[in-house]
Amino acid sequence: MMSFLNEMVGAGSATLGYLLPFLFVLTLVIFFHELGHFLVARWTGVKVLAFSLGFGPELFGFDDRRGTRWRIAAIPLGGYVRFAGDENAASAPDVDALERMGPEERRGSFFFAPLPSRAAIVAAGPIANFLLAIVIFAGIFLIAGRPVTDAMVDEVEPGSAAAAAGFAPGDLVLAIDGEKIASFGDMQRIVETSADRTLRVTVERAGTQLDLQATPKLKEISDGFGNKLKIGLLGIKRSTNAQNVRVQHYGPLQAIGAGAQETWFQVARTANYLGRMVVGRESTDQIGGPIRIAKTSGDFATLGFVALLNLAAILSVSIGLLNLVPIPMLDGGHLLFYAIEALRGRPLGARVQEMGMRIGLALVLALMIFATWNDIIHLSALG
Repeated sequence: MMSFLNEMVGAGSATLGYLLPFLFVLTLVIFFHELGHFLVARWTGVKVLAFSLGFGPELFGFDDRRGTRWRIAAIPLGGYVRFAGDENAASAPDVDALERMGPEERRGSFFFAPLPSRAAIVAAGPIANFLLAIVIFAGIFLIAGRPVTDAMVDEVEPGSAAAAAGFAPGDLVLAIDGEKIASFGDMQRIVETSADRTLRVTVERAGTQLDLQATPKLKEISDGFGNKLKIGLLGIKRSTNAQNVRVQHYGPLQAIGAGAQETWFQVARTANYLGRMVVGRESTDQIGGPIRIAKTSGDFATLGFVALLNLAAILSVSIGLLNLVPIPMLDGGHLLFYAIEALRGRPLGARVQEMGMRIGLALVLALMIFATWNDIIHLSALG
């Protein structure tokens, strides 16, 4: 009996170890995404009926002085801002309600807002995600600095892409395709996203500069938690000599710049993966859903709060990019409708928009099911 109780307590602790970091990371990212929509809506004069973290039944909430219902809902896998004139959380127009609106109500309705205002409100969500990532990365760099290792080659793996390109121990990488390399990390960022693409690598060897042609190979690695990642690799090991390792510290403006660069790198890496996946050069097994996010959050939490914040910044970039995909139901789908409206001089018909929303809902649900299935397969492989 005692053994059973100990197992139950252990299982409960493990669950909390994943659940609490997951809720922290997801709530932070979703809150700032919806806050972007909310602030620009208020700024442009559109009335906000509800600001919800989560979907489904309300757990608790309150009304502010402008009539917005701030609520925490039971299903913490998203959120929404609902505007005057919306039929649902996806900002589909309530046609009947819109027809009954008087002139005063129309002035506060999202549907009757000028096209630039609607586009700004929709775009503000993903933009807020990118800004959140910049702030988090900048804060980490400002407070903790960034460990930096010189791009010095210590070993070259036999049979690797680096060996084929002619790398030698002691080479110092100066540039890749003309882009200056200041650290081993800078080199890794480019190489990881350049599998099967030939790179011109400028190295310094015995005081002489050489240009080498290297093509990183796509290989599967483990991230230390058992998760499998596919990235481009050259097959070289960094020098761990103390004189080549340092912590780079930043002032406030420098930290913001470094945070923006890190955010852009995450955008480029994610976009590169999606692009390679679309053309069939990358598998879909790295697409994860809430189960994998929960596991990753728990894993990163074991490394400390800074690591968990770093994960939140990366997830914020991913959610910002995902929402810009031009699928109805997502922010990108709304922006696509607005682009068509700008070209036509009038909005698409209500029937067309309704069909688009239904198709978008089906696609989003299919993606969620696929991602969850991927999560289950991934965890089964680990177990």
